[in-house]
Amino acid sequence: MTTERTTERRPGRSAVSVTGIGVVTPAGCTPEDLWAALRAGRSTATALDRPELARHRVRIGCPVRGLDAASAAVGVTGKEARRMDPFAVYGTTAALSAHRDAGAPAPDPARTALVVGNAVGGRTVSDRESALFTEGGPHRVNPLMPLLTMPNAAAAHLAMRLGWTGPALTVATTCASGADAVGHALALLRADRADVVIAGGCEATLTPVTLAGFGNLGAVSLRNDEPARACRPFDADRDGFVMGEGSAFVVLERTRDAVARGARRYAEVAGYASGTDAYHLSMPQPDGACAAEVMSAALADAGLAPADVAHINAHGTATEHNDRAEAEALHKVFGSRTPPVTATKSVVGHLIGAAGAVELVAAVQAMRAGEVPPTANHERQEPGMDIDVVHGTPRTVAPGPALSNSFGFGGHNAALVVVPS
Repeated sequence: MTTERTTERRPGRSAVSVTGIGVVTPAGCTPEDLWAALRAGRSTATALDRPELARHRVRIGCPVRGLDAASAAVGVTGKEARRMDPFAVYGTTAALSAHRDAGAPAPDPARTALVVGNAVGGRTVSDRESALFTEGGPHRVNPLMPLLTMPNAAAAHLAMRLGWTGPALTVATTCASGADAVGHALALLRADRADVVIAGGCEATLTPVTLAGFGNLGAVSLRNDEPARACRPFDADRDGFVMGEGSAFVVLERTRDAVARGARRYAEVAGYASGTDAYHLSMPQPDGACAAEVMSAALADAGLAPADVAHINAHGTATEHNDRAEAEALHKVFGSRTPPVTATKSVVGHLIGAAGAVELVAAVQAMRAGEVPPTANHERQEPGMDIDVVHGTPRTVAPGPALSNSFGFGGHNAALVVVPS
């Protein structure tokens, strides 16, 4: 572990600020809703009372709350929403909310970029049209189905709504997608390829086929009778994550440009790194070696040492092997005493392609508040998993750099570092 404290920025590199935040989550559709739920350590998981799930092993999840009002506030009409899969509605609503929150910056349209993380695309429409095909044949399938289900639909809708003609990219690295999207946005700004970038992730996975698949994979909690207690990151009694859905986006600008236009700056995204385990499609590398390398690389990218980190927003899925591997990785980077750790998934569930973006927002909120929110349902730490998991009540910390981890199926690992603005 590196113990020497250093906070110098890497020379010749433009600082990048978060100037807008927008969310669509199971806790609500404003950043204030999200922070209130995280600070309370209150799980949003609930029973999914749907007839089509009656035979499912998994009948719980974290659905979005408050969408209609949030969509209406940014001009996404009911008619428009009906011509989109829910994942694109979530993404469009959150991204437009972030743009509005940033003061609606209007740069040269060619000097813009959109980077959207998404893992599964339009599963709601895909499930529905597959059922129609099975019941009635090919002529029953909606001719717009390919356009509604394509993973880049959210990016396309955003580009058209904003009139932005720069890159509109979709990143698909499963559960690391949202974090990787922000990382790619950071690279575009540093390389002077864009002046304003909206980046984040969106996902809608609470569909019958998706729930069945994850349930049969054995990754999801089966505590159907106590949904609010189901997701238990780093707890000895964990049995899997709870599926969530929603979106989070941030507006990123070079700090000098944000200052010049008088924009509010929430934080700076100072570091990013990614890598791949090259180990297994669903299992993490048990010793967490690649994840540790990615965390160290992100800190080095930010010009920071492990001793600088004030808190960690962990990937924290509440699956047996993933939590253990992440704990191993944290020890490799931070030694025997880790900074305070929190796991956002305990409250809002696992948003798959949107998870990393929501957790980045949570890390920024915690850093600004000087409080690390508790990990819901963390009651009994697994022996040998000696990391400092915050539980019960928020913990006051000095505002300082935060590390946000995102690790995905297929061995994708990403880490982001945010620092006070």
